[in-house]
Amino acid sequence: MSKFKKKKGGDLPAISTASLPDIVFMLLFFFMVATVMRQNTLKIENRLPAADQVEKLAKRNLLMYIYAGKPSSAYKDMGTVARVQLNDKFADVSEIAAFIAAERASKREEEIPFLTTVLSVDKETNMGLVSDIKQELRKVNALKINYKTRQGDAIASLNQ
Repeated sequence: MSKFKKKKGGDLPAISTASLPDIVFMLLFFFMVATVMRQNTLKIENRLPAADQVEKLAKRNLLMYIYAGKPSSAYKDMGTVARVQLNDKFADVSEIAAFIAAERASKREEEIPFLTTVLSVDKETNMGLVSDIKQELRKVNALKINYKTRQGDAIASLNQ
């Protein structure tokens, strides 16, 4: 009798699944950290006007958003007059210059000339507020402005 026995057959051993939960939780943690949900919570009504020639902007990290419109139903205590929202808070038109300066400070030096201000304005908002916003943007030399719209027929949306 020999002390050592030869294996009978060349079957591969079963794959161990002991580390599978570790791998699953590592992937879950990675996607939780790496996923960007939503940058801003809208506190205003934002029914965008329609336009038939819409173009999507490529570099989203070079965009600064300014929202304007009436406060939404959750924020009726703020009144019914159209307001400006910068990031996640209501702001006055005079605070736009500081907002633009803060956005420029958070970007690299070579990206600053390519920063674009996006005005996301509710279609029921008074044009006087939009004009005031544009005046403040001129003061801080933020002259690249885009208007956020939705795809649709512009003429048909005027009749609604």
